[in-house]
Amino acid sequence: MYKNIEKRVSLKLKDLVEYQEGQVVSKTLVQNEHLNMTIFSFDKDEEISTHASGGDAMVTVLEGTDRFTVGGDVFILKEGETLIMPKDIPHAVYGEEQFKMQLTVSF
Repeated sequence: MYKNIEKRVSLKLKDLVEYQEGQVVSKTLVQNEHLNMTIFSFDKDEEISTHASGGDAMVTVLEGTDRFTVGGDVFILKEGETLIMPKDIPHAVYGEEQFKMQLTVSF
């Protein structure tokens, strides 16, 4: 089920992706018909434009600060904070500064 990650090893999720100038970097850990789990890093001012998901999406900020817009509501999240973005509700992500997050989408 898990891929791109060592098993039976203690690790920090935020260390699984590095920052790259001017880019959003992702590493998929799980992808199947029930669940997608991905770790992202965003350079400052990088974004994922407005889109909707076919499942409920839970994000947890692993490092830094970012801005989520969900159905027109704006949320500024910092390290350790979590937000759930409901299925079919348009949302966007913007890097207020460099940040890393874990995204889990359940279908």
